[in-house]
Amino acid sequence: MPQSFGVRPAAKMHADEVHVDVPLVRRLLERQFPKWADLPIEPVVPRGTDNALFRLGDEMVARLPRRERTVVTLEKERAWLPRIAPSLPVAVPRPLEDGVPGDGYPFPWAIYTWLEGETASAERIGDRGAFARDLGEFVAVLQGIDPTDGPPPGEHNFFRGEPLVRRDAATRAAIPSLEARIDTEAVTAAWEEALQAPEWERPPVWIHGDLDSRNLLVQDGRLSAVIDFGSLGVGDPACDAMVAWKVLTADTRDIFRSVLSIDDPTWARGRGWALSQALGAMSYYTLETNAVLVLEAERWLAAVVADVARS
Repeated sequence: MPQSFGVRPAAKMHADEVHVDVPLVRRLLERQFPKWADLPIEPVVPRGTDNALFRLGDEMVARLPRRERTVVTLEKERAWLPRIAPSLPVAVPRPLEDGVPGDGYPFPWAIYTWLEGETASAERIGDRGAFARDLGEFVAVLQGIDPTDGPPPGEHNFFRGEPLVRRDAATRAAIPSLEARIDTEAVTAAWEEALQAPEWERPPVWIHGDLDSRNLLVQDGRLSAVIDFGSLGVGDPACDAMVAWKVLTADTRDIFRSVLSIDDPTWARGRGWALSQALGAMSYYTLETNAVLVLEAERWLAAVVADVARS
């Protein structure tokens, strides 16, 4: 999992988030899981936007929702991840224990297995073509799992996988708010092009919902694990196609697309998803609250606009 510890106190990412720190995690362990209470506890960075993460010893990680809204994402993940994990071609976190509110912390929380690896930043990916192929194969397997009774887009996954047009109002509102930082005409044109693509009319498929470099782990330059299934659900596969602009390079996107046999409308919607996600992150977070995500989102947006210009 993401590796870098001992960070200085950072600004809150959300106005309604609760304070979580090492002493609190220690108290929760002492009361609820005393067998692990003496393990070293280290905060994990980059910081999770939905959950505060703390490594427990060498083999576990605690995930504590930062605010009430994200409790449902953790509960949904805990219910569904064990069901789909056996089918997946790479490692995913395994839930170990359910924590309950206590010691001033108001939400359910959980302990998972720790997965070794580093976030899939550009400099850590070895053979980029092989990485794009591995990523496509992961998504293909996920989409092939029986979606019966899977949760459709909703509050539990921030509506990932919903029809793209439902994101129109929020996306258009974000564009003028960022006029000092972006080419509003180019971004608007790219968004409108994505909206012109026909919507997904076939049965919904499983989506991870949040594939970006922080949720993809590599070892020896190859994809080794996928983490954070809080946005898991069943919906439009274009939502996971957006990883092509979030993580992959222009010369490897076609490899990913070929593995999944993505049609033109789904590809266009995927590009729209990447644009919408970038604008949402850039307008909500700041360099003080979440510099890693803001800088990533700027890169996603630039990749989308450049791709549209080439097409």
